Amino acid sequence: MRVVVIGSGISGAGVAYHLARRGVDVIVVDDAQAGRATAAGAGIVSPWATADEDHFRIAAPAAGYYPRLVAALAEDTPEPTSYTVVGALVASHDGDALRAVQRRVAARAGAHPVAGEGALLDEAQARALFPPLAPGLSAVHVTGGARVDGRQVRASLLDAARRRGAQLRTGTAALAVDGTRVDGERLDADAVVVAAGAWSRQLVAPLGVDLPVAPQRGQITHLRVTPEQDTALWPVVSPSGSGHYLLAFEDSRVVVGATREAGAGFDHRVTAAGQLEVLQEALTVAPGLRDATLLETRVGFRPATPDAGPVLGALPGHPNVVLATGFGPSGLTLAPYAGALIAEVVLGEEPGLDLNPYRADRF
Repeated sequence: MRVVVIGSGISGAGVAYHLARRGVDVIVVDDAQAGRATAAGAGIVSPWATADEDHFRIAAPAAGYYPRLVAALAEDTPEPTSYTVVGALVASHDGDALRAVQRRVAARAGAHPVAGEGALLDEAQARALFPPLAPGLSAVHVTGGARVDGRQVRASLLDAARRRGAQLRTGTAALAVDGTRVDGERLDADAVVVAAGAWSRQLVAPLGVDLPVAPQRGQITHLRVTPEQDTALWPVVSPSGSGHYLLAFEDSRVVVGATREAGAGFDHRVTAAGQLEVLQEALTVAPGLRDATLLETRVGFRPATPDAGPVLGALPGHPNVVLATGFGPSGLTLAPYAGALIAEVVLGEEPGLDLNPYRADRF
């Protein structure tokens, strides 16, 4: 069986790896567009506190799948995944809101042991874990919260897929009713997986399907604190109700963001307003970062859908074209697990999660 996977971001890489591990002949095609969401994403793997039950339905098994995926990848590639359990803080001035979060995490921990525990921390305890936090902020500490570097986990998935026999090609793919072409050359396959992120709509349009996946621009800033500050185990920070976040990596780097800009199209720029929003939100929550060095601001185009849910499964009217897109701001959590589910769909198996809520024809 031959499968063409269009897109080599976290979604396409995940699908390719799981198919290659099952012995499928896989060709991954990508045209290296600027703004791939994987390269700009923050990499927070901690859905345990969310109040969005629809999102939690897929995010919980996706987050729980990461340890198994990391173990499998360790058998197939020396490339590290960067997956690290560092804990997560949901921070707020509102004690009642934090107690509600703690109850929600506790209620879920039994069914999802990877979530760990949720403990209420006072401001001193919270700042001990994340020193730049603003005075007065208390938090719920979710011990199972984790982080990944999107670029690194993608590299691990692609290298493992390659070692399992997958081919990686740079080129522009085009779909048509009479087949798939790459740079004009026909490429025969038994199935095609569209994992092209924010570019998926244009890709499937020649097949007569209007897929409502649109680019949502995200601007995310990388800072560096002084080397004396050991950031390796600082937890992820999610200010309650803001939609922004902070997370740290080993090299004194703290990532803050991000904007959620609908209607920006594929305009791959750092804007003055976007940079201001990111820094204002970050320094309100963590004023201790005011003297950090601004290293870079990355721009990515999240594949957004009208209901904020992913699109998984066969393209309407085209059973051999399978979709793995629409992950919005949660791609680094959802896509590796979705890759395993889509591999099962391609192979004609019953997927491990009911994908009916994510069908393309729901719109």
